[in-house]
Amino acid sequence: MQENVSAQIVAALDAWRDGCEAFAECAFTTTYGSPTLQAAFGIDASATLPLRGAAKSVLHQELIDKRIAELKSRMTSGGLREAVIRGLLFAGVDRAAVDERGFEAVRRIRQTLSDVPLSTFKSVVREQFYMLLLDTEGALAAIPAMLPDDAEARRRAFGLIDEVLRARGEYSSEDSQRIQRIGRLFGAYDRLNTDPQIAGAADLKRLQAKAS
Repeated sequence: MQENVSAQIVAALDAWRDGCEAFAECAFTTTYGSPTLQAAFGIDASATLPLRGAAKSVLHQELIDKRIAELKSRMTSGGLREAVIRGLLFAGVDRAAVDERGFEAVRRIRQTLSDVPLSTFKSVVREQFYMLLLDTEGALAAIPAMLPDDAEARRRAFGLIDEVLRARGEYSSEDSQRIQRIGRLFGAYDRLNTDPQIAGAADLKRLQAKAS
């Protein structure tokens, strides 16, 4: 019953979203697609020449370059929290959607590994995503240096990543390759192979405190 109700809620929200998007698209096309309005602003709807692109802003590009340089310089910054988020983003890149079990697991990550406000936690997630986007190999190579010396804390942190990803179902071949790579970076791949009951977030907070 819970799964059926959840599916019905998702279907209703999807239908509402599709209806809103269709209405917005129709309103936009009706308003700005009017030949009269286009003519009033000097737009020739029958012209065959390509539209002129927006002028490039030197300041905007400088800000982008500065932000990229900042992210790259902080690639090795952070600790267990940032490493777990980075590993989770990489390993779960092919799993674009999550259900309520996945959301619950992510909530547990925040409770276990973070005492910061939700807005700050979201900022950390975005920053780790951008680092992976800019330099995937460099971001992954930096993970071991971000982890504590406590081998058990690293293994349990990896168990938390595995727990979140498995909330969506069994791994595909691509998922398996990615999670194995993260497991090796965390020094826990051997445990993934030998212990199917990897501990999750239950006592990770205690281990994190011990490692610090």
